Order: sequence, then C-alpha cells, then structure tokens
Amino acid sequence: KKMGEVELVGIRPTAKTVATDIEMFRKLLDEARAGDNVGVLLRGLKKEEVERGQVIAKPGSITPHKKFKAEVYVLSKEEGGRHTPFFTNYRPQFYFRTTDVTGTVKLAEGVEMVMPGDNISIEVELITPIAMEKTIRFAIREGGKTVGAGRVGEILD
Repeated sequence: KKMGEVELVGIRPTAKTVATDIEMFRKLLDEARAGDNVGVLLRGLKKEEVERGQVIAKPGSITPHKKFKAEVYVLSKEEGGRHTPFFTNYRPQFYFRTTDVTGTVKLAEGVEMVMPGDNISIEVELITPIAMEKTIRFAIREGGKTVGAGRVGEILD
C-alpha cells in the first residue's frame, strides 16, 4: 500500500522502509498485489541497495532462509537435463522467482547418487538467504539450462 511500511527481504539483511509511490505502466497506484509487476519508490533506499531476487513484503509476512529440505524431479537426458548422475555436495544454481542462487545439495542417508529422471528428497544450503516459504517452487539450473524442478518441503534455517 502507498505510504505503507514494507520490508525488503532476501539476499541482503532485511531492510524496513516505506513505499512512497507505486506505479504500473506509468500510472500511479494506491496499492499493488502479490505478483504485480510494478515500480516502487522506497524511502531512504538507493537503487544500488536493491537487488534482483529480493522481495518487497508486508513486515513480518515472509522471512529469508538458506537451508531447506525439498522434493525434486531431476530432468532426464531426453528432457534436456543432465546426462550423468550427481552426488552429495553437487552445487547447481537454484532459481527462485527471478534470481539464481548457488546452493549445495546433501543427499539423504544411504542415497549415493541421483540419476537423471529421478524423484528425490534433498537438503539444500544456499550461499545467500532468499525470501521463502514452505511449498515455494524453484528450478535447478546448471550452466544456464534447467536440469530439475523442486518444491520446498521444510525450512531448516
């Protein structure tokens, strides 16, 4: 809401500020909804203090996290995925909303490797925190191409 308090969440430490103006297609608005593509003027923040992948949210409504458990599907070679298996400590990019963040994969106890085409539960630790909630979807990417898709099942940290 215009003149409402908001938080800028993820990637950098959470910052509290006020949305002084909201615009869409060069028209000023009184409010924006989740998913709207808008420009927002944030009081006291410079353009370089805001990064792609951060989320503007109502204070306290979403928090940044680095560690989570997820259910993932690894694309097969035929679907354009990897040609070879991966193991614990695999470090692909995890694409949440609009940004890629590197993360380290930890496989479940007793699981040695993941083959292309597998559905599997993994644990991930991202290098920077991302605004996330349970059930948010993400893509797994490597060298700019999608190699898997997943959903956050449990937030660990």
